[in-house]
Amino acid sequence: MKKVIYSLLIAQVIILFGCGEKKTSETATTETEASDGNISITKEQFNNSGMVLGKLEEKPFPITIQTNGMIDVPPENRAVVSATMGGYIKQTPLLIGDAVKKGQLLVTIENPEFITLQQNYMEVKQQLVYLQSEYERQQTLQEENITSQKSFLKAESEFKTANARYHGLKKQLVMLNISTSQVEKGIISSTASIFAPIGGSITQMNVTRGTYVSPASPILEIIDNDHIHLELSIFEKDIMKIKKGQPILFRIPEASEDTFQAEVYLIGTSIGENRTIKVHGHLKDEGKTFLTGMFVDAGIITENVTAKAIASEGVVEQEGKFYVLRTTGTSDTAYTFESIEIQPGKSVDGFTEILNTSEFSDSDTFLTKGAFDVLEE
Repeated sequence: MKKVIYSLLIAQVIILFGCGEKKTSETATTETEASDGNISITKEQFNNSGMVLGKLEEKPFPITIQTNGMIDVPPENRAVVSATMGGYIKQTPLLIGDAVKKGQLLVTIENPEFITLQQNYMEVKQQLVYLQSEYERQQTLQEENITSQKSFLKAESEFKTANARYHGLKKQLVMLNISTSQVEKGIISSTASIFAPIGGSITQMNVTRGTYVSPASPILEIIDNDHIHLELSIFEKDIMKIKKGQPILFRIPEASEDTFQAEVYLIGTSIGENRTIKVHGHLKDEGKTFLTGMFVDAGIITENVTAKAIASEGVVEQEGKFYVLRTTGTSDTAYTFESIEIQPGKSVDGFTEILNTSEFSDSDTFLTKGAFDVLEE
C-alpha cells in the first residue's frame, strides 16, 4: 500500500513540474510575439540585425513630364556619301563599324566616261590658248579700227565660250577628285576616288565590289558620335511647361538600368503630324557609350516640391498595400512597433513620399531599416 501511495506522489510531482514548465514556455513565447496588434523586438535582435530607427524627413520630389525619344547626332555629324557621276565600284576596303578619318579613301569608282571628260578638258584647254590669242588680236585691231565689229564679236564669243567650258570641265574633275595637273601632264585615269567628308564610323555600307552606282545612290553612311544628343517628342498639352535648361533624367531600357542626365537645350517651334513638338537635349556626360538610334525613356523635371518622406527600406508591400512600422514603446530590453498602412507617392534617391502625412506627427519614429524582415516573419 505504501508503495502505491509513494508511486502516486511521484506521478503528481512529475505532472506538476511538466505543467509549470509548459506555462513558463508559453509565457516566454508570449513576450516575444505580437500583443494587442503590436510587434515586439528585443534590443539584442534589433542590434544584431542592423535595424535603424528614423523619422519622417522633408525631401524634394521632382514633378516630371514623361516622354520618349532617341539618341541622335547633329546633321553636320552625319554624312551620306554618294558618287558625283555614276560608275562601277572598283575598290571598297571598309566594313560597317570601321572608323575613318576625314579625307580618308572610302571607295574607288571606274567609268569610261571619266576618260572622255579628261579628253574634253585637254582639248578645250589647248583651244583656249589659240582663242585667247585671237581674241586679244581682234581687240587690238578693233581699237585701231582695222577690223570689223563682227569679226571682233565672233572672236570674243568663241573665247569666252571655250573659257566657260574649260572651267566647267575643270570643276567636274575636281569634284571627281581627279587631279587636273596630272591630266595636263597627259596622265589620264579611268577611276575616281571618294574620300570621307567627316571623321567617324561607318554605319551603313550599301555596295560591294562591282556594284554599279548612280549619282542618286547612297554608297555608305558615316556618323560622328563625338557630339550626341537627345531628340525627344513632347505632346502639345505639355509643351508650355518646358523651358530651356530644365534637367532631364533618361534611361535606355534595352541596354542598361542606369539613369543618365541631360538638359533641355532647344525647343521646337512647330507641331508635328502626331501633335508633338521636338525637344533637343544635351547630355551631361558625353563620354558614356551611346549609339545613334538608341531608344530612350526620359522625364523632364519642370519643378521640385517638398514633401514628407521615409527611407524606402522602411516601406513594406503586402498584397498590394504598403505599410510602415511606427514605434509605440521602448523598454530596457525591447522596442514595440505597430504596423500602419500608408499611401506612397514618388520614390527618389532612396526615399518614398508619404501622402497621408496627417496620420503622423513630427515626433513619430519608424523602423527605417529591417521592416521587411519583421513583417515577413
